[in-house]
Amino acid sequence: MAKIHKRTYSRYALEALALLGKSIRLGRMQRRLTAQELAERIGVSRSTLQRIEKGDPRVEIGLVLEAATIVGVKLFDADEKGIAALTARTDDRIALLPRHVYKAGRRVEDEF
Repeated sequence: MAKIHKRTYSRYALEALALLGKSIRLGRMQRRLTAQELAERIGVSRSTLQRIEKGDPRVEIGLVLEAATIVGVKLFDADEKGIAALTARTDDRIALLPRHVYKAGRRVEDEF
């Protein structure tokens, strides 16, 4: 049997997830969608949607982003073209960095 490992998250990450969950809930309510209706549109159970709205960090990120998209929570940019442009700029920045990151090796002591 697999050993269950309790993962810890930073306070910032937990607060960000809680904010995103509350924003999704607010968007759902503003669009007058029931929890069951939104859950069906995402393709999850109502209990999974409740976990998303509570900011549970163990919920798949794809589900959280899909819920946010359906209820109109703006994450990066207002439209797909803006996201594509942001992705391209990020790709350009990544291309300028070294391909691999290495930890600093042992320092050579050359003082004879």
